[in-house]
Amino acid sequence: MIENIIEKYPNESFLKPDGFDEALIGVDIKSMRLVYSVSKCIQILSKDMNKIDAIEYFDFNVSGAYVGEKTPIWVDDIISQ
Repeated sequence: MIENIIEKYPNESFLKPDGFDEALIGVDIKSMRLVYSVSKCIQILSKDMNKIDAIEYFDFNVSGAYVGEKTPIWVDDIISQ
């Protein structure tokens, strides 16, 4: 999906976190920031750790990190976790 976004918005720069390509769900067209599914991010992290640790890791190290104005948007998509 990232390739499609870059192709559609060739003059924009995006901040892409490593390891979460499968959780990418789109782009916010107002801020031009990538948008990720929280539940999919937790699923990805749960491959290497238990679910509680994955949630804690995501909350502290991923969604809690501000890395500038292009910081990705993390959407709680309310999918059964």
